[in-house]
Amino acid sequence: MAPPLEHGAHTSGTTRRSLLAGVAALGALGAAGCSRVATASSEDGGDLLERLRAAGVVRLGIAGEIPFGYINTDGELTGEAPELAKVIFKRLGVDRVQPVPTEFGSLIPGLNSQQFDVVAAGMYVNPDRCEQVIFADPDYQMLDSFIVRKGNPKGLHNYQDVVEKKAKFATGTGYAEIQYAVEAGYPRGDILIVPDQVAGLNAVEAGRADVFAGTAITTREVVKKSNKAEATEPFKPIVGGKPHVDGGAFAFRPTETKLRDAFNVELHKLKKSGELLRILKPFGFTEAEMTDLTAKELCGR
Repeated sequence: MAPPLEHGAHTSGTTRRSLLAGVAALGALGAAGCSRVATASSEDGGDLLERLRAAGVVRLGIAGEIPFGYINTDGELTGEAPELAKVIFKRLGVDRVQPVPTEFGSLIPGLNSQQFDVVAAGMYVNPDRCEQVIFADPDYQMLDSFIVRKGNPKGLHNYQDVVEKKAKFATGTGYAEIQYAVEAGYPRGDILIVPDQVAGLNAVEAGRADVFAGTAITTREVVKKSNKAEATEPFKPIVGGKPHVDGGAFAFRPTETKLRDAFNVELHKLKKSGELLRILKPFGFTEAEMTDLTAKELCGR
Protein backbone atom coordinates (compact mmCIF):
# COMPACT_ATOMS: atom_id res chain seq x y z
CA MET A 1 0.00 0.00 0.00
CA ALA A 2 4.89 1.31 0.94
CA PRO A 3 11.11 3.69 2.35
CA PRO A 4 13.32 8.98 5.16
CA LEU A 5 11.91 6.13 2.99
CA GLU A 6 8.37 5.23 2.77
CA HIS A 7 5.79 3.30 0.65
CA GLY A 8 6.27 1.84 2.78
CA ALA A 9 9.18 3.73 3.82
CA HIS A 10 12.33 1.97 4.65
CA THR A 11 12.33 3.53 8.07
CA SER A 12 9.67 2.61 10.54
CA GLY A 13 8.93 6.09 11.83
CA THR A 14 8.01 7.69 8.54
CA THR A 15 4.52 8.05 7.18
CA ARG A 16 3.44 5.84 4.38
CA ARG A 17 0.81 7.42 2.32
CA SER A 18 -2.31 9.08 3.52
CA LEU A 19 -5.28 10.20 1.43
CA LEU A 20 -7.70 12.88 2.43
CA ALA A 21 -10.73 10.58 2.30
CA GLY A 22 -11.39 8.81 5.54
CA VAL A 23 -9.13 11.00 7.62
CA ALA A 24 -11.91 13.16 9.03
CA ALA A 25 -13.66 10.10 10.40
CA LEU A 26 -10.63 8.97 12.36
CA GLY A 27 -11.26 11.38 15.20
CA ALA A 28 -14.73 9.96 15.73
CA LEU A 29 -13.29 6.51 16.27
CA GLY A 30 -10.14 7.58 18.05
CA ALA A 31 -11.70 7.14 21.47
CA ALA A 32 -12.33 3.50 20.71
CA GLY A 33 -8.59 2.94 20.58
CA CYS A 34 -7.61 4.73 23.77
CA SER A 35 -7.53 1.72 26.07
CA ARG A 36 -4.68 -0.73 25.69
CA VAL A 37 -4.69 -4.44 25.05
CA ALA A 38 -3.45 -6.92 27.62
CA THR A 39 0.28 -7.11 28.15
CA ALA A 40 2.27 -9.59 26.12
CA SER A 41 2.69 -13.13 27.34
CA SER A 42 6.08 -14.50 28.28
CA GLU A 43 5.04 -17.89 26.89
CA ASP A 44 7.15 -19.07 23.97
CA GLY A 45 5.37 -17.94 20.82
CA GLY A 46 2.82 -15.89 22.78
CA ASP A 47 -0.77 -16.66 23.72
CA LEU A 48 -2.41 -13.71 22.01
CA LEU A 49 -4.46 -15.84 19.64
CA GLU A 50 -6.06 -17.68 22.57
CA ARG A 51 -6.78 -14.38 24.31
CA LEU A 52 -8.32 -12.92 21.15
CA ARG A 53 -10.56 -15.95 20.77
CA ALA A 54 -11.70 -15.58 24.36
CA ALA A 55 -12.40 -11.87 23.91
CA GLY A 56 -14.02 -12.34 20.51
CA VAL A 57 -12.40 -9.22 19.08
CA VAL A 58 -9.05 -8.18 17.57
CA ARG A 59 -7.87 -4.57 17.49
CA LEU A 60 -6.42 -3.42 14.19
CA GLY A 61 -4.00 -0.53 13.91
CA ILE A 62 -4.93 1.46 10.79
CA ALA A 63 -3.66 4.72 9.35
CA GLY A 64 -6.59 6.15 7.39
CA GLU A 65 -5.04 5.37 4.00
CA ILE A 66 -7.09 4.51 0.95
CA PRO A 67 -7.13 1.73 -0.23
CA PHE A 68 -5.15 0.04 2.55
CA GLY A 69 -7.20 0.67 5.71
CA TYR A 70 -9.59 3.51 6.49
CA ILE A 71 -12.99 4.60 7.77
CA ASN A 72 -15.42 5.28 4.92
CA THR A 73 -17.97 8.08 4.72
CA ASP A 74 -20.53 5.89 6.50
CA GLY A 75 -18.19 5.53 9.47
CA GLU A 76 -17.41 1.89 8.65
CA LEU A 77 -14.02 0.21 8.75
CA THR A 78 -12.86 -0.96 5.32
CA GLY A 79 -9.84 -1.21 3.04
CA GLU A 80 -7.85 -4.13 1.70
CA ALA A 81 -6.17 -4.97 5.02
CA PRO A 82 -9.23 -4.70 7.31
CA GLU A 83 -11.40 -6.69 4.90
CA LEU A 84 -8.74 -9.38 4.71
CA ALA A 85 -8.41 -9.30 8.51
CA LYS A 86 -12.14 -9.88 8.91
CA VAL A 87 -11.93 -13.06 6.83
CA ILE A 88 -8.75 -14.47 8.35
CA PHE A 89 -9.55 -13.73 11.98
CA LYS A 90 -13.04 -15.19 11.51
CA ARG A 91 -11.34 -18.39 10.37
CA LEU A 92 -9.10 -18.21 13.42
CA GLY A 93 -12.09 -18.02 15.73
CA VAL A 94 -12.17 -14.25 16.32
CA ASP A 95 -15.51 -12.85 15.19
CA ARG A 96 -15.00 -9.09 15.39
CA VAL A 97 -12.39 -6.54 14.35
CA GLN A 98 -12.09 -3.12 15.96
CA PRO A 99 -10.18 -0.23 14.36
CA VAL A 100 -7.62 1.79 16.28
CA PRO A 101 -6.81 4.79 14.06
CA THR A 102 -3.36 6.38 14.29
CA GLU A 103 -0.77 8.06 12.09
CA PHE A 104 1.24 5.74 9.91
CA GLY A 105 4.47 6.58 11.71
CA SER A 106 2.86 5.58 15.01
CA LEU A 107 1.80 2.11 13.92
CA ILE A 108 4.89 0.18 14.98
CA PRO A 109 5.34 2.09 18.27
CA GLY A 110 1.62 1.62 18.97
CA LEU A 111 1.79 -2.09 18.24
CA ASN A 112 4.79 -2.64 20.48
CA SER A 113 3.27 -0.56 23.30
CA GLN A 114 0.14 -2.76 23.30
CA GLN A 115 -2.27 -0.15 21.89
CA PHE A 116 -3.60 -2.69 19.39
CA ASP A 117 -3.04 -6.33 18.46
CA VAL A 118 -1.92 -6.19 14.85
CA VAL A 119 -1.05 -3.62 12.19
CA ALA A 120 -3.55 -3.85 9.32
CA ALA A 121 -2.42 -0.99 7.12
CA GLY A 122 -0.80 -2.50 4.04
CA MET A 123 2.62 -1.83 5.58
CA TYR A 124 5.64 -2.49 3.39
CA VAL A 125 8.04 -5.14 4.66
CA ASN A 126 11.63 -3.93 4.83
CA PRO A 127 14.75 -4.77 6.86
CA ASP A 128 14.47 -1.78 9.22
CA ARG A 129 10.92 -2.68 10.20
CA CYS A 130 11.81 -6.34 10.52
CA GLU A 131 14.10 -5.35 13.38
CA GLN A 132 11.07 -4.11 15.33
CA VAL A 133 8.14 -6.34 14.38
CA ILE A 134 7.45 -9.66 12.71
CA PHE A 135 5.49 -9.77 9.47
CA ALA A 136 3.11 -12.20 7.88
CA ASP A 137 3.95 -12.96 4.28
CA PRO A 138 2.87 -10.15 1.94
CA ASP A 139 -0.75 -10.12 0.84
CA TYR A 140 0.11 -7.92 -2.11
CA GLN A 141 3.08 -6.66 -4.10
CA MET A 142 3.38 -3.19 -5.54
CA LEU A 143 5.21 -1.37 -8.31
CA ASP A 144 5.57 2.37 -8.74
CA SER A 145 3.80 4.59 -11.23
CA PHE A 146 3.72 8.27 -12.14
CA ILE A 147 0.95 10.81 -12.45
CA VAL A 148 1.73 12.93 -15.52
CA ARG A 149 -0.10 15.32 -17.82
CA LYS A 150 -2.37 13.69 -20.43
CA GLY A 151 -0.28 12.19 -23.20
CA ASN A 152 2.83 12.18 -21.00
CA PRO A 153 4.43 15.03 -23.01
CA LYS A 154 7.85 14.67 -21.37
CA GLY A 155 7.97 10.91 -21.84
CA LEU A 156 8.48 10.07 -18.16
CA HIS A 157 8.38 6.35 -17.46
CA ASN A 158 10.89 5.83 -14.64
CA TYR A 159 13.13 7.77 -12.26
CA GLN A 160 16.01 7.82 -14.73
CA ASP A 161 13.76 9.64 -17.23
CA VAL A 162 12.90 12.23 -14.57
CA VAL A 163 16.58 12.91 -13.92
CA GLU A 164 17.66 12.96 -17.56
CA LYS A 165 14.84 15.28 -18.65
CA LYS A 166 15.17 17.52 -15.58
CA ALA A 167 11.47 17.19 -14.87
CA LYS A 168 9.86 18.85 -11.87
CA PHE A 169 9.40 15.91 -9.52
CA ALA A 170 6.88 15.55 -6.69
CA THR A 171 6.00 12.79 -4.26
CA GLY A 172 4.39 12.38 -0.86
CA THR A 173 5.57 13.02 2.67
CA GLY A 174 7.76 10.14 3.80
CA TYR A 175 7.21 8.11 0.64
CA ALA A 176 9.76 5.49 -0.40
CA GLU A 177 9.68 7.22 -3.77
CA ILE A 178 11.79 10.02 -2.30
CA GLN A 179 14.73 7.68 -1.90
CA TYR A 180 14.10 5.97 -5.23
CA ALA A 181 14.37 9.32 -7.01
CA VAL A 182 17.47 10.32 -5.04
CA GLU A 183 19.11 7.01 -5.84
CA ALA A 184 18.46 7.70 -9.52
CA GLY A 185 20.30 11.01 -9.17
CA TYR A 186 17.54 13.52 -8.52
CA PRO A 187 18.59 16.23 -6.02
CA ARG A 188 16.73 15.68 -2.77
CA GLY A 189 16.42 19.42 -2.19
CA ASP A 190 14.61 19.88 -5.51
CA ILE A 191 11.83 17.38 -4.73
CA LEU A 192 8.39 18.90 -4.20
CA ILE A 193 6.93 17.15 -1.14
CA VAL A 194 3.12 17.12 -0.90
CA PRO A 195 0.81 15.48 1.64
CA ASP A 196 -0.58 12.68 -0.54
CA GLN A 197 -1.51 11.60 -4.06
CA VAL A 198 -4.54 13.88 -4.20
CA ALA A 199 -2.23 16.84 -3.65
CA GLY A 200 0.17 15.27 -6.14
CA LEU A 201 -2.53 15.11 -8.79
CA ASN A 202 -3.37 18.75 -8.12
CA ALA A 203 0.30 19.72 -8.48
CA VAL A 204 0.56 18.01 -11.87
CA GLU A 205 -2.72 19.44 -13.12
CA ALA A 206 -1.68 22.94 -12.05
CA GLY A 207 1.76 22.63 -13.66
CA ARG A 208 3.66 22.90 -10.37
CA ALA A 209 5.11 19.46 -11.07
CA ASP A 210 5.70 17.47 -14.24
CA VAL A 211 5.36 14.18 -12.42
CA PHE A 212 4.15 12.76 -9.12
CA ALA A 213 5.45 9.37 -8.01
CA GLY A 214 3.40 6.91 -5.98
CA THR A 215 2.21 3.33 -5.94
CA ALA A 216 0.67 1.89 -9.07
CA ILE A 217 -2.66 1.31 -7.35
CA THR A 218 -3.03 4.77 -5.85
CA THR A 219 -1.94 6.64 -8.97
CA ARG A 220 -4.34 4.79 -11.23
CA GLU A 221 -7.21 5.28 -8.79
CA VAL A 222 -6.64 8.99 -8.20
CA VAL A 223 -6.49 9.94 -11.90
CA LYS A 224 -9.78 8.25 -12.82
CA LYS A 225 -11.78 11.47 -12.64
CA SER A 226 -9.08 13.74 -14.03
CA ASN A 227 -9.35 15.28 -17.49
CA LYS A 228 -5.81 16.63 -17.37
CA ALA A 229 -3.68 13.82 -15.98
CA GLU A 230 -3.04 10.10 -16.41
CA ALA A 231 -1.06 7.34 -14.74
CA THR A 232 1.92 5.72 -16.41
CA GLU A 233 2.48 1.99 -16.71
CA PRO A 234 3.77 0.45 -13.46
CA PHE A 235 7.52 -0.10 -13.21
CA LYS A 236 10.13 -1.41 -10.80
CA PRO A 237 12.32 1.23 -9.15
CA ILE A 238 16.04 0.54 -9.02
CA VAL A 239 17.24 -0.11 -5.47
CA GLY A 240 20.86 -1.03 -4.84
CA GLY A 241 21.38 -1.35 -8.58
CA LYS A 242 18.60 -3.91 -9.00
CA PRO A 243 14.90 -3.73 -9.94
CA HIS A 244 12.86 -3.77 -6.75
CA VAL A 245 9.33 -4.92 -5.87
CA ASP A 246 7.71 -3.91 -2.59
CA GLY A 247 5.31 -6.09 -0.63
CA GLY A 248 2.75 -5.12 2.01
CA ALA A 249 1.80 -7.28 4.98
CA PHE A 250 0.30 -7.47 8.46
CA ALA A 251 2.68 -6.79 11.34
CA PHE A 252 2.74 -8.46 14.76
CA ARG A 253 4.71 -8.04 17.98
CA PRO A 254 7.93 -10.09 17.94
CA THR A 255 6.70 -12.26 20.84
CA GLU A 256 3.54 -13.36 18.97
CA THR A 257 4.94 -15.89 16.52
CA LYS A 258 2.05 -18.32 17.07
CA LEU A 259 -0.50 -15.74 15.94
CA ARG A 260 1.65 -14.71 12.97
CA ASP A 261 2.11 -18.34 11.91
CA ALA A 262 -1.61 -19.13 12.23
CA PHE A 263 -2.39 -16.00 10.20
CA ASN A 264 0.04 -17.13 7.49
CA VAL A 265 -1.62 -20.54 7.22
CA GLU A 266 -4.99 -18.94 6.46
CA LEU A 267 -3.44 -16.33 4.16
CA HIS A 268 -1.81 -18.99 2.01
CA LYS A 269 -5.11 -20.89 1.78
CA LEU A 270 -6.75 -17.72 0.44
CA LYS A 271 -3.94 -17.25 -2.07
CA LYS A 272 -4.20 -20.81 -3.32
CA SER A 273 -7.98 -20.67 -3.71
CA GLY A 274 -8.00 -17.28 -5.43
CA GLU A 275 -10.19 -15.80 -2.70
CA LEU A 276 -7.49 -13.28 -1.77
CA LEU A 277 -7.86 -11.52 -5.11
CA ARG A 278 -11.65 -11.48 -4.74
CA ILE A 279 -11.30 -9.79 -1.34
CA LEU A 280 -8.81 -7.19 -2.57
CA LYS A 281 -10.29 -6.52 -6.02
CA PRO A 282 -12.92 -3.98 -4.85
CA PHE A 283 -10.04 -1.78 -3.67
CA GLY A 284 -8.37 -1.63 -7.07
CA PHE A 285 -6.04 -4.60 -6.72
CA THR A 286 -5.52 -6.82 -9.75
CA GLU A 287 -3.76 -10.07 -10.59
CA ALA A 288 -0.60 -7.99 -11.05
CA GLU A 289 -0.60 -7.21 -7.32
CA MET A 290 -0.83 -10.85 -6.24
CA THR A 291 2.48 -12.24 -5.01
CA ASP A 292 4.43 -15.22 -3.73
CA LEU A 293 6.98 -12.98 -2.02
CA THR A 294 7.77 -13.94 1.57
CA ALA A 295 8.51 -11.80 4.59
CA LYS A 296 11.85 -13.59 4.89
CA GLU A 297 12.86 -12.43 1.42
CA LEU A 298 11.88 -8.82 2.03
CA CYS A 299 13.43 -8.75 5.49
CA GLY A 300 16.72 -9.78 3.87
CA ARG A 301 17.28 -12.83 6.00
